[in-house]
Amino acid sequence: MHHVEIETVWRFHKEGSPETAVVMLGVLNEIRKTGKLTSAAKHAQLSYRHVWNLVEQWSDFFGVPLVETHRGKGTALTAFGEKLVWAGERMQARLGPQLENLAQELVTEIKPFLHQRPSVIRVHASHGFAVSKLRELLDRESGIGVDLRRGELRAQGIRACREWLDPREDRVISFVTREMGLMVKRGNPLKIASIRDVVDRKARFVNRDHDSGTRLLFDQLLALHKVDEARINGAQQMEFTHAAVAAYVASGMADVSFGVEAAARQFGLDFIRLLTEDYFFVCKRTFLETEPMRRIIDIMKGREFQDGVASLPGYVATSTGTVNTVKEFLESVGSNAT
Repeated sequence: MHHVEIETVWRFHKEGSPETAVVMLGVLNEIRKTGKLTSAAKHAQLSYRHVWNLVEQWSDFFGVPLVETHRGKGTALTAFGEKLVWAGERMQARLGPQLENLAQELVTEIKPFLHQRPSVIRVHASHGFAVSKLRELLDRESGIGVDLRRGELRAQGIRACREWLDPREDRVISFVTREMGLMVKRGNPLKIASIRDVVDRKARFVNRDHDSGTRLLFDQLLALHKVDEARINGAQQMEFTHAAVAAYVASGMADVSFGVEAAARQFGLDFIRLLTEDYFFVCKRTFLETEPMRRIIDIMKGREFQDGVASLPGYVATSTGTVNTVKEFLESVGSNAT
């Protein structure tokens, strides 16, 4: 099985000059997290001297320092260095899933020209940390190719229960539950505890895009608590993934966002839980009988995947891999789903 990784490169140019600088934001981010140049060098698999020379070269290029050292306190990023790192974090959170899509499309296109021809299973799923864990395990399986398409069917998925689930032909596979809530800066400086607090404290908000299930869920919460979206400061500022909205808050460009706990913890944010969300897969009944799909179900039920989900903050593997009819599924989630 062949894999493709598409990586971004931050190359800076000076107007009217051939001079350029390729800044390794991962190195700067490691300095931000650890306060140690040695850790950044080890993480980048480079020598300490080489990393120090790179940092000096970048500082010379921009004309301002990126790091500052304090005797006995290690190394820290300057305000400019912090700004570069958080710009990179936001861009990675925004573009990462799209680059994964493009990489998977390339693998699918070249596969017919290679000798390896595994059974390819196309999966349409929203951006989720547990989905990525499943993908990691499936990528290690011989004889199975997974074409994971993120985001393409989000709007359709929202209307799935009413418009295209066929009770005779479709089956619902339990996957995980995940905690959903408000993500705020560490220490919660605005003392936000509810959606109404977001309005009352005039907190800067970053929203999810209209086609996402998370946006639908948030809109339902607004209606439940009788909160007018127009009163939320920044409700029209939108990003496309949980990680992207979390990165906005972590970088100081917003005070609060709504999403999964795992994204909040990834970026060192505090999390105010509002509800628990169920995550399911749907497939055709006949496909469940195929050998590749049986192997996927086995992986879902396996200890390694269960442990992987347990390591994700706010995620729980609940009846993972259990197959239900559409009727059983609708009855299990209650009358509001019908």
